[in-house]
Parts: sequence; structure tokens; C-alpha cells
Amino acid sequence: MPDPEPVLIRLTGVELHTNHGVSDAEQELGQRMLFDLELAVTGVGALTSDAIGETIDYGEVTTALAEVATGQRFRTLERLVSRIADVMLERFPVDSIRVRATKPEPPVPFTMEGASVEIFRRRDA
Repeated sequence: MPDPEPVLIRLTGVELHTNHGVSDAEQELGQRMLFDLELAVTGVGALTSDAIGETIDYGEVTTALAEVATGQRFRTLERLVSRIADVMLERFPVDSIRVRATKPEPPVPFTMEGASVEIFRRRDA
């Protein structure tokens, strides 16, 4: 019997070469970006059945992430994470999703570990 409590599935550090950014150089040359997803899912039968079909397929989620992140160019990370969250809610039976996109080497005149934008979305009841 599926558990009514949500399970958090985290996919962290998914690395993709993307073409997002304000500058034309970022749009043309692209850059390495890191993505973190947190999916809250209720009714995960795999907690007791150990059946792969009763949970979220990580491969399908990362494939969908890659399709969105590399299939279209955005000027802002805000729009990118918003689109990723929308697609995840459309394609997968998740209750909520948290998406973070990080540019490890943003084009700014300062040294930093990265620039990130994060969004949280919940499925409408």
C-alpha cells in the first residue's frame, strides 16, 4: 500500500552545457551549469514494494531537465528555473518541486562559488 507521507527525491549537481544568459557571448558560446531538483511525492509504493514502477524514474526526470535546459535559450535564470518547474509538474506525479540553477563561473568581475536562482512550486490542489 502506498505511503501517504511525502518522499523527497533529490537530484543534485546535474551538470549540463547550456546557452543561457544576458550577454550574447553566453547565448552563443554557452557555459557549464549545475542543477538541483527536489521532488516531493506522495503515494510512493516503492517504499514497501521495492518496485521501480512505483516511484519516480530519475533517468526520465534528468532527461526532461536536459531537454528544457538545452532546448531553448533564456536571458534570465529566473525564467529558466520557472520553465523547468512547470515541465516537471506537467510530466511527473509530484506534489511539489524545488529547482535551483547555478552558474559556477558567472560573468562578473568578482570571484565567487557561483550564482544561483531557486524556485519552489506546488501542484494546484
